[in-house]
Amino acid sequence: MGQVPLERALSKLGVASRSQTIKWIEAGLIAVNGRIIKDKNFLVVPEKAKITVQGKLVAKVSNQTIILYKPKGVVTTKSDEKNRKTVYDLLPDDLKHLHPVGRLDMATTGLLIMTTDTQLSNHLTDPGNVVPRVYAVTVRGKITDEEVQQILAGIEDKGELLKVNKVTLRKVSNKESHLILELCEGKNREIRRIFEALGTEVTALKRISFGRVTLGTLSLGEFKQIEINQI
Repeated sequence: MGQVPLERALSKLGVASRSQTIKWIEAGLIAVNGRIIKDKNFLVVPEKAKITVQGKLVAKVSNQTIILYKPKGVVTTKSDEKNRKTVYDLLPDDLKHLHPVGRLDMATTGLLIMTTDTQLSNHLTDPGNVVPRVYAVTVRGKITDEEVQQILAGIEDKGELLKVNKVTLRKVSNKESHLILELCEGKNREIRRIFEALGTEVTALKRISFGRVTLGTLSLGEFKQIEINQI
């Protein structure tokens, strides 16, 4: 529990998207403890402050969590300076206050968890909790058993040890190799960097599960709500 800007507090409480709450604040429709506030950066403690919208008391709504099947070419961010499509373009307005749990880079597809529950998000991304993430990977060329052992032992890259929990070599040819990788910590571009260090290139990367959650029957760009006990 801590202070956050008013526009973020309203979003966190599930009232509306941050862009909508900013409009309300600027229009003088928001009051905190009986005082009209027109500064979106006014600090409040969401769990303690008495916030009203046009005189109506804001009640904290239950946390929401969804899984989204992120397509390739979509960025995991609220807005993009290059005007690229974001994951929020795939959601209706009433879900645009959710935040992603970790990120998938633009070229990566697959399972993205989005939630209003900061405790859940912190739990899932804390390496100490050892929550597995599983990826299907396709790389150029033939990956050998020796290289699989290298991956399992860990690969140094730019001062970081890149290491996965499990590797399954599913299909191998001189043209390309298909693998399943499991890891519990999401370092930046970790899987791509591992194969770059081995002298090859990832041509397809898809997250297929996060904890106990899988994509199930979702199609690209689709989402569905889930309960915390499913993760």
